[in-house]
Amino acid sequence: MKRSLTLVIAVYNAVAYLEFIFAALRRQSFTAFEVVVADDGSGPAMRESVERAIRSAPFPVRHLWQEDLGFRKNRMLNQAIMAAETDYLVFIDGDCVPHRDFLSDHVGSRVSGALLSGRRVNWSREITETLTLERIESGEFEKLSLPLLVDGFRARSANLEEGIRIKSAFLRKLLQSNRPRILGCNFSVEKGLLERVNGFNEDYTSPGLGEDSDLAFRLQLTGVNLFTLRYLAILFHLYHPITKVGDANKRLYEATIAKQEPYCQNGLLKPASQASAPSKR
Repeated sequence: MKRSLTLVIAVYNAVAYLEFIFAALRRQSFTAFEVVVADDGSGPAMRESVERAIRSAPFPVRHLWQEDLGFRKNRMLNQAIMAAETDYLVFIDGDCVPHRDFLSDHVGSRVSGALLSGRRVNWSREITETLTLERIESGEFEKLSLPLLVDGFRARSANLEEGIRIKSAFLRKLLQSNRPRILGCNFSVEKGLLERVNGFNEDYTSPGLGEDSDLAFRLQLTGVNLFTLRYLAILFHLYHPITKVGDANKRLYEATIAKQEPYCQNGLLKPASQASAPSKR
């Protein structure tokens, strides 16, 4: 089968969550895809999990790994871009479980010269702890269940409306009032567009603001349009403590805006002294 899409999964140590993701990927309605696991220094348990997936998955899986030297997610994502064997990439994080039609919605909505960004449902700790492989395999996890609605009413789970998939483009347009913005755990774009701006800016060395907004801003400087996939391409974000955005990230992003320069220097291409590659597992 010819693959027309590469799914990049950014991971760090959340082995159980990755197993949930692979269970969801095995039931995707769109099947012509490959997976690149972009691993920012996880331990042996992650390697063993990916090796199991490689043996059993009905789609190609590759594991890229680098030594754990602190937060270097953007470096790992750039390595995944270079390793991708298709011309279209979808990015998710390793704590987000995709709806059955997630990849179908991304590839079906593809627009030349555009970046597509979806949203996510944010599950609480309590709802996350109820997730099992069986609930994913049956598709039960995709439903707006009574416990989830109650949890949302109690302001624990959030953005439950982002779990409603609406097929009608007319209705989606009526419901979308906000300006599209990128969400780093749910977006897709042509590989060539990423290469045009030299990929992700690896100067960001802490989580939060940066790996997504910086990239989207630089892409838009080159004329790339940003389109929303709200009410399509649904993701369920599993619980973890809120990530605090560091001041250094804010300063870097402000500098990007001020420079108005689409090409980042510390990205896909860099001086030879910095260009050591991660291992392929």
